[in-house]
Amino acid sequence: MELRVEQSPNKGAAVAGTIGLGDLTVNRLGFGAMRLCGDSAWGRPRDRGHVNRVLHRAVELGVNFIDTADSYGPETNELLISEALCPYPRGLVIATKGGLVRPNRRSWIPDGRPDHLRRAVEGSLQRLRLERIDLYQFHAPDPNVPFIESVGALADLQRLGQIRHIGISNVTVAQLEVARSITPIVSVQNMYNLRNRTSEDVLAACERLRIAFLPWYPLGGKRGLRALKIKQVASRRGLTHAALSLAWLLAKSPVMLPIPGTRSIDHLEDNVLAAALKLAPEDFDDLG
Repeated sequence: MELRVEQSPNKGAAVAGTIGLGDLTVNRLGFGAMRLCGDSAWGRPRDRGHVNRVLHRAVELGVNFIDTADSYGPETNELLISEALCPYPRGLVIATKGGLVRPNRRSWIPDGRPDHLRRAVEGSLQRLRLERIDLYQFHAPDPNVPFIESVGALADLQRLGQIRHIGISNVTVAQLEVARSITPIVSVQNMYNLRNRTSEDVLAACERLRIAFLPWYPLGGKRGLRALKIKQVASRRGLTHAALSLAWLLAKSPVMLPIPGTRSIDHLEDNVLAAALKLAPEDFDDLG
């Protein structure tokens, strides 16, 4: 599989360049839709009209990759996206995930059973109003189900035409290799940010294999020594913490595809500004 990264003269998210997901091409700064649900990604938002405006503004700013999951809501986030954007603009890729269930607001329980994943894909297709999901990501390995069986179920659905491309999330390098032995993998989504780089080895594997890496929790919170360094560098450069963190991710690796999420149009616009930021060598030295 070829990974394509190139610079674009266009404004907005396209300034970050583009990246290939199999035979798809998207701008290298996406949007994570989870926060458009109620608090703790639970329930519907109070103002659906505002959610529609946020999603439309993201598309106006050149975002053509939106990340969601059936567990956001649950079964709410995908509906919000289709209600706001369907029929989808040409070139817009909606990536969703399955394999976690939410019996209550605070629980995220893995369910990688093939039968569950088949039902999850069917549900996502209906809620998103799609005949085929461009990128379907296995949300998390289930310790009670052999990983090979979960990924194999998605490969079967891909052969049936319900899934175009497969990604995996919250995995180790070993699990990535197992998944690749079953089916082509075009993306990995793990936690990664300035403060938390525990997936450095997975990122390195994605670089070697030319697989897109989607860092979730890309801004990383405000605690710890690195947070102080972020504040210092952001102040020196006249940038927000969010813009600096996203610019660092984009510069860190050509396979990086950040998906920052927000309910605020102001924050969305600030995040997209990161696509055009260039960090100096001393910035990287100070951030460590």
